[in-house]
Amino acid sequence: MAEIDRFLPLLMQHEEEGLLCPVLSHGKVHFMWIKHSNLYRILVLKAAAVVCIVQVFTEYFKELEEESIQDNFVVVYELLDELMDFGFPQTTDSKILQEYITQEGAKLEVGKSKVPTTVTNAVSWRSEGIKYKKNEVFIDVIESINVLVNANGSVMSSDIVGSIKLKTMLSGMPELRLGLNDRVLFGLTGRDKGKTVVMEDVKFHQCVRLSRFDSDRTISFIPPDGESELMSYRINTHVKPLIWIESVIEKFSHSRVEIMVKGGKEFLMRAHFGLPSVENNELEGKPPVTVKFEIPYFTVSGIQVRYMKIIEKSGYQALPWVRYITQSGDYQLRTNV
Repeated sequence: MAEIDRFLPLLMQHEEEGLLCPVLSHGKVHFMWIKHSNLYRILVLKAAAVVCIVQVFTEYFKELEEESIQDNFVVVYELLDELMDFGFPQTTDSKILQEYITQEGAKLEVGKSKVPTTVTNAVSWRSEGIKYKKNEVFIDVIESINVLVNANGSVMSSDIVGSIKLKTMLSGMPELRLGLNDRVLFGLTGRDKGKTVVMEDVKFHQCVRLSRFDSDRTISFIPPDGESELMSYRINTHVKPLIWIESVIEKFSHSRVEIMVKGGKEFLMRAHFGLPSVENNELEGKPPVTVKFEIPYFTVSGIQVRYMKIIEKSGYQALPWVRYITQSGDYQLRTNV
């Protein structure tokens, strides 16, 4: 409520500068407003709420842009009505919203007049009565490497951004417990054998019991059906470049440029460019070499899924499958001209 006091001074400032618009921002808070007679109607959103709304709209419209908002404004109003209630976030999972807010073109269809059970359940992200002939869980551990190497070959900055994604095909209302080689967990239990990792900036899906994780680092949850991102993390560590690039650019008079790119010890690319004779005395930039790659069956941090326990009252047996992928994030090597 304290944020609303900032609205009028901010509005007056924008009026004086001639920059008035229906959305005003102050720090991480955004004001969406209209004026009717002498009354201002204001919607106050934090940045996190804006991200949530963008994710939901993208699920519905695929491409979120001005035209898609205009073509589907009825759906937008309906979604906003369900996303927020008296200023508090309510149902924010797009899969649950799609159960009773359906879309065909620019029209809104209401499939059921009653509120679906997922909204009133304690487990709002999963419907009851789900059944599969074969119960399976697919776990993808995906790590992206961010590396910046200067022209002298020194690593200036590096870190690892990871995520654990699930594709859950399980009947009923199962409880899952995921075990990782978490260094904090091993320290609590007195086990400090083998490779362990220290995860920072850990973010969980709403299904994870945070109190349980805070107390004993157990990742316990009832999963959403289908595909979801269970968690994301960051590992702030020095990363030795997995793929090394050497580039040499030579200029011959004003008509030819030769570029040599050497990757690791196995590949060499040499390119010749014939150019028109052009004089240019201005200093030219030195763009970095950006590398894109994907390495299966490997994580650079060494994170491992130690176990996945699946508990369901019917007692069925389920198969967990684990896949590891390392890929390039912002991976740049500055050139030496």
